[in-house]
Amino acid sequence: MTAKPRGRPRHDDQLTPAEWRVVEALRHGMSARVIAQRRAISLDAVKFHIANACGKLGLAGIKELRRWDGVARHSALNNRNLHGKERHMADGNLNLSAIGQISRSVSDIEAAVAWYRDVLGLAHLFTAGPLAFFDCGGTRLFLSQGAVKPESILYFRVADIHAAHETLTKRGTHNVSVPHMIHRHEDGTEEWMAFYADPEAEVLAEPHARIIALMAQAKP
Repeated sequence: MTAKPRGRPRHDDQLTPAEWRVVEALRHGMSARVIAQRRAISLDAVKFHIANACGKLGLAGIKELRRWDGVARHSALNNRNLHGKERHMADGNLNLSAIGQISRSVSDIEAAVAWYRDVLGLAHLFTAGPLAFFDCGGTRLFLSQGAVKPESILYFRVADIHAAHETLTKRGTHNVSVPHMIHRHEDGTEEWMAFYADPEAEVLAEPHARIIALMAQAKP
């Protein structure tokens, strides 16, 4: 019977899975301390993975590691032609399309998930620790627990703005302004809006600092 080799199994990639997780978190903008907290490991362990990754890749330190754009061997991204048009566009056009995701800060991720899911009725995609994602008709809403700050207004299209306003009022939302017409086009089409404070407005003590809006068009 052949004895199994001792120690950790060998990996067929530049970095180990643990090193990749740390590298991806660094490239996402997290500090070593935050990574340690998020992954429930020691700060020394994070620093150990960073040092190993830099040594393997020939990089000078965290600053270079953050800018390194390598892809893990088993990433789904490697199933695409990374060296063809999908990575280096031959025509030089960026070809941006619809906005894919909008982010917002929240003080309590569980309470925020409940409000966006149960009050606004958005489709909850998944929650990962202090992060949560929702579908807004094809655009993702990304909620992140942390320091709350005033942010961009989220405008949601609705077919019947008065019916939607009535529903939100019954669900206990604080309306900053009821449905009102903001513009009438030359062809008679009317633009209507209504504004509501989200739960973080109380944290900021300013109802106009965190707004959810409804928008609708009424054609003649």
